[in-house]
Amino acid sequence: MSEAAVPAPRRSSFYTAMRVLPREKREAMYEIYNFCRAVDDIADDAARPRADRHVALQAWRDDIDKLYAGSVPERLASLAKAIRDYDLKRENFLAIIDGMDMDVATDIRAPDRATFDIYCDRVACAVGRLSTQVFGLDEKTGAALADHLGRALQVTNILRDLDEDAGFGRLYLPRDALDRAGIASSDPQAVLADPALDIAAQSLVAEARTRFEKANEVMATSSRAKTRAPRLMAIVYRKILDQVAARGFAPPRAPVSVSRAGLIFAALRGFF
Repeated sequence: MSEAAVPAPRRSSFYTAMRVLPREKREAMYEIYNFCRAVDDIADDAARPRADRHVALQAWRDDIDKLYAGSVPERLASLAKAIRDYDLKRENFLAIIDGMDMDVATDIRAPDRATFDIYCDRVACAVGRLSTQVFGLDEKTGAALADHLGRALQVTNILRDLDEDAGFGRLYLPRDALDRAGIASSDPQAVLADPALDIAAQSLVAEARTRFEKANEVMATSSRAKTRAPRLMAIVYRKILDQVAARGFAPPRAPVSVSRAGLIFAALRGFF
C-alpha cells in the first residue's frame, strides 16, 4: 500500500471497535489509523535500505510540522480535519514516528526495560493519547487509559507475534524477563527455541493482565459512551492474550486470532 493512503481496516478488531463510534469520531479514528499504518509500513519494509526508511520517516515528521505550522500537505488533508476537530497533539504524532524509527535504526533484540518502556509508549500509548482525545475523555483520564490499555495491547501483540517479529530479526521480550527465565541469548531464533521461553513469556502475560485490570478501573470512572470503543478493544485483546497464554510458547506456536463470531460477540457485549 502507498504511504499516502491506507484504507480503513475491514475485518480487524480495530474496525469492529471503531464501528460503535459516531460517524465523525469514527472517521477521525480511521485517519489516525491510516497515519500509523503508513509509518509502520515504512519501518517494516525490509526490502528498503535503512537510510531510505529514515528519510521516508523524516518526510512524515516534516509534513506533521508543516501541518501544525498552518500548511496542509496533500497526504495529510483528511488528518488535518481530525486534528482541528479534536485538538490532537503534535507531540503524539511525532512520538509514533520516533517509535517506528527505533525499528529502523536497529533490530530491537531483548531491550532493557527503559528502552522497552520508551518503545511501548511511542508505538502504543501515543496512539492511545490521540484516541482518547477523539473519544472525549478528559486529559488526566485519557492519559491514564492510554498508558494502561496501550501497554496491555502492545504486550499482547508482542506475545502473539513472536515468530513474525523474529522473521524481521526482532525480539521485543525485555531483557529482565529473559534473565529471570535464565535465558542469556538475545538471538530471536535461539530465544524462541529455548525451553525456558514459556517462563519469560508468561511473566509478560501477567504484566499485560495487570494493565488490562488497571485500564478497566480507569474506564469505570468515565462515561460508558466515551469508553465503549476502548472497552471493545480491551475485551478482544484480553481474549487474544488468554488464548496465547493457554496455547503456551513451546514450538510450534499455532497462530492465534479472534474469529469473526468472536468479534461480533465482543461488540454486542460492549454495546450492552
